Amino acid sequence: MRIGFASDIHRLEEGRKLILGGVNVPFEKGEVAHSDGDVVYHALAESILGALALGDLGTHFPDSDPQYKGIDSSILVRRVVAMMNEKGYEVNNVDISITLEQPKLKHFILQMRENISELLNVNIGAVSVKAGTNEKMDAIGMGLAVKAESIVLLKEKE
Repeated sequence: MRIGFASDIHRLEEGRKLILGGVNVPFEKGEVAHSDGDVVYHALAESILGALALGDLGTHFPDSDPQYKGIDSSILVRRVVAMMNEKGYEVNNVDISITLEQPKLKHFILQMRENISELLNVNIGAVSVKAGTNEKMDAIGMGLAVKAESIVLLKEKE
């Protein structure tokens, strides 16, 4: 078994899309990023890389490379899952926390879990996604940023 943890944070700006766990969440602000900015998928992918001791997301998909400009982050997750499979591992379970002051995410959590379980090829029961606020403290609490944290447990393939 191997465990990995990662965190990702992005600034929010008006007029951009807010994409979380592959879901386009209706809101006046969205992530500022080189890719589509999906902090959930970024944290997930990087936690898998961490569990495998393969470095960080920027090492594999640098924001200086134009091929990743605006890329759908599910593609990055799929590539990391392929690396994981090549190393002989699969996901046992994953737990993800999203911190965002607004909007409330409870109506989008199930779709995020379904998207993640499909990308990881695991039962939805192995995928936990939670959302909370930062109680109006710091950049997240002031509505200037969104953060996701992911912890993943990998097991050797049978």
